[in-house]
This record gives sequence, C-alpha cells and structure tokens, in this order.
Amino acid sequence: MNCDQCGAPIKEGENYNLHGKALCEDCYIYLTNPPKACDPTAVATAVSLRKQLGQSGISGLTELQKQIYQTITEREKISREELLKAIKIKPEELEQQFAILRHCELIRAFKEGDRTYFTKW
Repeated sequence: MNCDQCGAPIKEGENYNLHGKALCEDCYIYLTNPPKACDPTAVATAVSLRKQLGQSGISGLTELQKQIYQTITEREKISREELLKAIKIKPEELEQQFAILRHCELIRAFKEGDRTYFTKW
C-alpha cells in the first residue's frame, strides 16, 4: 500500500485514514496539525530558549535547518520553488522547517506577486 498523499510505501496496518485517504504517519501529522509559522508564543519561547542556551545564528540547528538557512543566506532572496529544488526536500518538510526557523527569528517569508520568497530575518 502507498500513501495517497505522498506516494511513500506504507507497511500493512501502519496507515492512517483521513477523509477516505490512506496516509503515512508523516502526511497524517502534517494534514491534521500543520506547522504554524506565525505563532507569537512559539516565537517568544524559541527566542528565549536560544538566548538562555547561548545560541545564535546556526548554533543549535539540525543539519537540514543549517542547510536551509545557509542556502537562503547565500542569496538576498530565494523563491520557494528554487529552495525546494536546491535542498531536495518535500514541500511539507520545508514548511515544518520554515516554521522552526521563523520562530527562531532566523528567516522570514514574503509574497511578491504570486510567488513566495524567503530571506534572512
């Protein structure tokens, strides 16, 4: 069986059903609890915690988060599509990582026309 959302293989009995679709665990979590980049409480918590831990810049980030941050830093702005192509991850994963990096006030997104761009905070 494959996930109806992303196409990943799902072992027998390990699928989640949502609105008639068979989903893998990652897609189920993403669809039922999507990341929220604009969350003032999450921002305050992340900024405070990083400050307490003496973290700034890329310290304390995962390798994927560092890769996203450094790719954005290398350019003044990068479109969502260009970033997905550069780091080769699924859109859902980018949304999750963006929310974390946004909460840490490291990167932000903005619209220009019908395209979304990312830039440093």
